[in-house]
Amino acid sequence: MHHGVMAGRPAQRRALGGTILFLLALALAALGFAADAMLTTMLATAAEAPRRETLAGDRVALYTLAGAVRVEAGRGQMVEVEVTPGGRDAASLAVETGRIGERTTLRVVFPGRRIVYPGIGRGSTTQLRVRDDGTFGDGRGSDLFGVRTVRIASSGGGLEAHADLRVYVPPGKTVEVRVGAGRIDAAHVDGRLVLDTASGPVTASGTRGDLVVETGSGGVRVSDARGDVTVDTGSGAVEVSAVRGDRLLVDTGSGSVRGSDLEVGSLTVDTGSGGIDLSEVNARDVSLDTGSGPVNLDLVGQAERVAVDTGSGDVTLRLPRSLGAKVSIETGSGAIRTDLPFRTLRRSKDALRGEIGDGHANLRLETGSGDVHVAAAAVPAR
Repeated sequence: MHHGVMAGRPAQRRALGGTILFLLALALAALGFAADAMLTTMLATAAEAPRRETLAGDRVALYTLAGAVRVEAGRGQMVEVEVTPGGRDAASLAVETGRIGERTTLRVVFPGRRIVYPGIGRGSTTQLRVRDDGTFGDGRGSDLFGVRTVRIASSGGGLEAHADLRVYVPPGKTVEVRVGAGRIDAAHVDGRLVLDTASGPVTASGTRGDLVVETGSGGVRVSDARGDVTVDTGSGAVEVSAVRGDRLLVDTGSGSVRGSDLEVGSLTVDTGSGGIDLSEVNARDVSLDTGSGPVNLDLVGQAERVAVDTGSGDVTLRLPRSLGAKVSIETGSGAIRTDLPFRTLRRSKDALRGEIGDGHANLRLETGSGDVHVAAAAVPAR
């Protein structure tokens, strides 16, 4: 009996030891899982924390493939940029700075060829070629090597990450902002700005200095601008108001153009498809061209040359009563009407030539299909 009890104790000790080892293994595994979870949380928190960079030099260029950018007035001598990464894979992004050519640059580098960014809009996609250094779309050209094609979509598989930028620009700087997908908003900046997004809307207000806005797809709104303004969009409506400068150029492949309170030396609007509606225009030289869409132009200044051409659509031109001009009107199919005192030199079914007042300015109005109406402006001449 005593021998049997003694023989059973080693087996009990072995069973107890196995239980302790099993419980210890479970505890270590739990600690390891907790450590991994803590590390993941720390990385995610670090990835989403804003990072601040200062960029010296008079010319600065900023790049992010996905994200929203806000540009506003800054102080001091250097451009300051606040970078805020976001998305599930934000920790994969890298921020690089340094000079490229004559520009000081900040580039958010996205690895891979597919990026998921819900901020682009449901069902939207865009595609562009990106250099390995994170730059794109700046006209520097591309070598055969070191360039990849990147697709950005609102959903699907790929790197789910973006980087928002907040940019503070002191007076007198030239700043380029290049975005693959995302909106750009600029306000109260005193300097030259280039705002370029492949897909997304752009707004600019209260700028002082030359302004260039480019978007592959997205609406553009510019207000209270002092300086030359250029807007180029592949697709999207354009609104401009309270612009003062030597030149205003708007070019859109498809989209309407609306404007008011425009005081410039030269005004050019070209749209492949879309109406043009401009009021309170004071410009020496005006050129409006649309493939399809109505044109409404309300002049309040003493223009020297006005040319309006639409493939299909009515044309309405309102002139100050004090403006004298030689007038040439042609329409392939439509009526011609003038409400101002008009001296007819030649008239046919689809054409009219004559003079208003002293005939100083030159007005040419053409439409392939549509009516043409010349009337007096409601606003007194400036």
